[in-house]
Amino acid sequence: MTPPKPIPRRTAPAVKKPSPGEAEECILVLQGGGALGAYQAGVFEELAKAEHEPSWVAGISIGSINAALIAGNKATTRIARLREFWDLVSSNSHPATLAAIAATRENLNEASATKGMLLGVPGFFAPRFPPAPFQPRGSVEAISYYDTAPLQKTLERLVDFDLLNSGAVRLSVGAVNVRTGNFQYFDSAKQRIDVRHIMASGALPPGFPPVEIDGEYYWDGGLVSNTPLQYVLDQPGKQRRVVFQVDLFAATGGLPTTLAEVTEREKDIRFSSRTRLNTTTELDMQVIAQAAQRLISKLPHALRNDPDVLALSRLRCESAVDVVHLIYRSKHYESQSKDYEFSRLSMLEHWSSGRADMAHTLHDPRWINHERSATGVHVFDLTSDSSGKNS
Repeated sequence: MTPPKPIPRRTAPAVKKPSPGEAEECILVLQGGGALGAYQAGVFEELAKAEHEPSWVAGISIGSINAALIAGNKATTRIARLREFWDLVSSNSHPATLAAIAATRENLNEASATKGMLLGVPGFFAPRFPPAPFQPRGSVEAISYYDTAPLQKTLERLVDFDLLNSGAVRLSVGAVNVRTGNFQYFDSAKQRIDVRHIMASGALPPGFPPVEIDGEYYWDGGLVSNTPLQYVLDQPGKQRRVVFQVDLFAATGGLPTTLAEVTEREKDIRFSSRTRLNTTTELDMQVIAQAAQRLISKLPHALRNDPDVLALSRLRCESAVDVVHLIYRSKHYESQSKDYEFSRLSMLEHWSSGRADMAHTLHDPRWINHERSATGVHVFDLTSDSSGKNS
C-alpha cells in the first residue's frame, strides 16, 4: 500500500452557489469518532476551497475539537491549525515505509493503537501514574485511565477563544451531565465558551476524566447522542439552511465474520444510530407542520380560535433545510481500534478521504442542479455508492 495521493483536479462544472436572492446559512455538523476525526478536517478543507465557509459549527467529542479549531481561528489560518493539531496527535507513530507493506498494515494499525493505549497520544492524553485503581477513592484521578492536561494545553495554544466568542462563527458542543444524565449543549450564541466546554464534550469515560463546569461534571456527549444534528435542526432559523453532516461511523455494513468484526460493527451501529433517527424525525415533523398549516388555511374563520387549531398552528414550520451526509467508510484493514489508532499514515488517509468525498459531493450534478425550494427537508448522500469497506 502506498501513501495517499493528492486529490486530482476535476473537470466537473463549477460548484453552483446560491444567487443573492437565495441567501442560505451554511452549517457544519461534526460527529464524534476519535482518530477518525481527520476525515472531518479533510471535508472542511475542501468545503473552504469551494468558498462555503460555515457560519455555524456544531460538534460532539472529536467533532467539538475540530469545530473549536474552525470557529476559534480566522478563515486564513483554519486549515493550518487543523493540520497542526492532527500532525501533533499523529506524531508518535510507525514510519510510513513500514506501513507501506500491505501484508503488515492491519498488524501495524493494531500495534499503533496498542502503543497509544499504553503510552498516550502527544498533545492529547497521557496515562496516569500510578494507575486509576491506585489513586485515592473519590478523586478525579481514580475514575479515569488518562490525564487530558495535554489536550487543554493544545487547545489553549491553537484556539483563540476571544475570536471564538466574538460571534463571527457560532459554535455549539454537546456534553452529558454526570449527575443528572441529561444532555446539554454549550452554545456561543447563548454563553461564553472556554476550553472546559470543548474538553467536556470529548471526556469519554472511563478513559478520560469528567470536566467540571460551574459545579457540575460532564462527560462526552456521545454517551447520549453522537451527533448534534437534532440540536441544530431544533434551533429557529429565518432563512434556508444547508447542513453538512459529517459522520465518522457508518450505519450500514455487512454481517461480521469474526468476533473482532462483531466489536467493530457494534461500535459503528452504536455511534451512528442517532443521525438517521434525527433526520427521519425532522422530515416527519416538517411534513406534519406543513400539512397543518395547509389544513388551517382551509378552515372557516369560526374555527380558527379552537384550542386544537391553535395548538396545530404552533407547530414549527421552518424554511427549507438541505442535509448533506458525508460518512467515513472504513478501509478493509481497519478494525474496532480505528477510533483510537493515531498513526500518521491513517491520519493522512482519513484526511484525504474527507477531501475526496466533499469534492465528489460538491461537483455531483444532483447537488449542483437540485432545486432550492422554500420549505421542507431534503437529504443528500452522494457518496453512498462507495458504501461498505473500501480496498
